[in-house]
Amino acid sequence: MNMKCIVVDDESMARKLLAENIRQIPFLELVKSCKNPFEAMQVLEEEEIDLIFLDIQMPGMLGTKFLASLRQKPLVIFVTAYSNYAVESYELDVVDYLLKPVSMERFTKAAYKALEAWQQKKGAPATPEEQTGDFFVNVEYSLVRVPVQEITHIEGMKDYIKIYLDTADKPIITKSTMKSIEEKLPPRGFMRVHKSYIVHLDKIESIRSHTINIGRHEIPVSEANMEELLRQLNTPK
Repeated sequence: MNMKCIVVDDESMARKLLAENIRQIPFLELVKSCKNPFEAMQVLEEEEIDLIFLDIQMPGMLGTKFLASLRQKPLVIFVTAYSNYAVESYELDVVDYLLKPVSMERFTKAAYKALEAWQQKKGAPATPEEQTGDFFVNVEYSLVRVPVQEITHIEGMKDYIKIYLDTADKPIITKSTMKSIEEKLPPRGFMRVHKSYIVHLDKIESIRSHTINIGRHEIPVSEANMEELLRQLNTPK
């Protein structure tokens, strides 16, 4: 079941960019792009909307005033070029506050926050991704699903991450950080063994001289992490 959403922004280019981002999120369904709050009011009267991507500085009515006027409030993500409304927005209990221009990674994070809030509100069952721990990453302007149980290891390369799977010949390459990827992984089963490597413990085939072997890959283990790795593998030193 998808979340029905609308965009409310007086700038046509902003509406177009948001619509494109929404199309890349698998659980979002764009109902309409509205150029002002009055168009949005009409849509809200005719359809049940779950989420609004709402600009703040608009002719005729501020987005904050529009939201405060609603009796039945959908979830809201503010998307604005102004940072000075942040405090007021959180008093209105919005899901997130995005500053333009919005990266796809930041937009995706906000969308997942909205999904979690919507599921709690509706009592909806967990998605297949939540049940398995799978997650999505941005790859060349598309969202690609990463099956967690198929990950063998992850390699950090400056601003990019390589995610290796035992079911694919080539890694998934995404612009991200090791810290961001670590936050997406389940708390058990994975370990950062080096500043540039995370391994799936169940995929380790052998360890020798501070080097992990997984298939044809050799992964270094830092001296500081060796003892913890052996402990997690329940292996003698």
